[in-house]
Amino acid sequence: MLTGLSYLGFQRSAPSGLTFTARAAATGAALPTTYHAASPADVAAAAHLAQQAFPAFRDLPGTSRGAFLRAIAANIEALGQTLTDLAMAETGLPEPRIKGETARTCGQLRLFAAMVEDGSWVDARIDRADPSRSPLPKPDTRSQLRPLGPVVVFGAANFPLAYSTAGGDTASALAAGCPVIVKAHPGHPGTAGLVAAAIVDAARSLGLPEGTFSMLYDLGHATGAALVSHPSIQAVGFTGSRSGGLALMQLAAQRPQPIPVFAEMSSVNPVFLLPGALAERGAALGAALAASVALGVGQFCTNPGLVILDRRADSTPFRDALAAALQATAPAPMLNAGIRQNYLLTRDALAAHPDVRELLTVPTPHPACGGAALFETSAAALLANPSLSGEVFGPSTLLVTADGPEEMLAIARALEGQLTATVHAAASDLPTQRDLLAILETRVGRVLGAGFPTGLEVNHSIVHSGPFPATSDGRSTSVGGAALFRFTRQVCWQDVPDALLPPALQEANPLALRRTVDGTPT
Repeated sequence: MLTGLSYLGFQRSAPSGLTFTARAAATGAALPTTYHAASPADVAAAAHLAQQAFPAFRDLPGTSRGAFLRAIAANIEALGQTLTDLAMAETGLPEPRIKGETARTCGQLRLFAAMVEDGSWVDARIDRADPSRSPLPKPDTRSQLRPLGPVVVFGAANFPLAYSTAGGDTASALAAGCPVIVKAHPGHPGTAGLVAAAIVDAARSLGLPEGTFSMLYDLGHATGAALVSHPSIQAVGFTGSRSGGLALMQLAAQRPQPIPVFAEMSSVNPVFLLPGALAERGAALGAALAASVALGVGQFCTNPGLVILDRRADSTPFRDALAAALQATAPAPMLNAGIRQNYLLTRDALAAHPDVRELLTVPTPHPACGGAALFETSAAALLANPSLSGEVFGPSTLLVTADGPEEMLAIARALEGQLTATVHAAASDLPTQRDLLAILETRVGRVLGAGFPTGLEVNHSIVHSGPFPATSDGRSTSVGGAALFRFTRQVCWQDVPDALLPPALQEANPLALRRTVDGTPT
């Protein structure tokens, strides 16, 4: 199945002169398949196919799009151990993680399938005409959500399945009725190729338009930039670095017709530990925090990189448990050499800062691995040097000691946009907890009152977003049922004959949808 060639709809691209190979994350050894970078002609062909497919795919009934999403999930599951083994080799992630991510990918495909099969997500609104209204007659107006058009999705380095070829951006865009072109991540091109085949086979077997899905390979940035700049593309989904997200936002804004970029970029996911919680369960919190920091070698966008506690509280059990658990965490391979090098550079820069104390760094004898690190600074230093709260993408966290609740609140107010924030409290901490939550809801997309932010429940209510720079648009989410709405817009039909209206807006309600009619949900 792995030819190393891009998918242009149902066809494979021609071989190009620019080739690359994936490397095993654990050893650095080249993996067998040679991949051919997409050419400018491939970009144009994929965009043209997507544009040609859009009218028919947009107007498919929800049952047909639901069947497509379910077929993709079934095809991915049928790949079985072949997919697991290749993803493990390319990313260094362990088998349970890959299988869990596969299950999550298929689960979110089926979540969107259920939404489009039900159909009420289109938010149909009807205000009937009243020709006798005075002084002016009232027109008949009807509106619903409609898809934007072809979408480009960038595969993420740290999630070869759940945020990549058939991940949340692709699944939600397809559910909305938008054709998708995936720019595969060069760190796991084989995984991308297997999943792309599963999508293409589902589209072909169901008789969908050929340009419903394409996938392009590229080692650098040229293909992605060309896709974002192409006039047929109407939106972008991206998960990755802040610099990458900002570059795409700039490209999209410079087009003659600017388009939205839904970019998830960076977050340190602060954790606030209040005195009562430390007194009640300090050791348990320390062990649980360590597990969250080290999960996936810290390569999660929800990794807790900042921990704020009151210096006057008894934090000894917490600190001892945290340090012991991190020290006992064996270094593991990171996703690729570039991510590991960036982790070492940012970790070492933090350690060298004059206001930071290094509490522990686990040595990494194997050149592909990343080891846990723990640092400490004061709230005053953090407030004076905002760069200390920058993201360190790896198994590292920074303890920040505050002089009482007012300084903790000051840190909360000074935070830039984050994906998450967590507050652990006891009954005695209620006043401070209430004040913190009031501030944090303006800084993050998800506030936790228990547990730790790594691990994300995929359902209808989850929000995986946050104010800039956590994401490019904090009004959206890249995970959960509401992710679909990113790739839609409201369209209104005024005084249009009933037979020409979309089925969701026709007077007889042939789809039996929940609608708002003359202001009343029905």
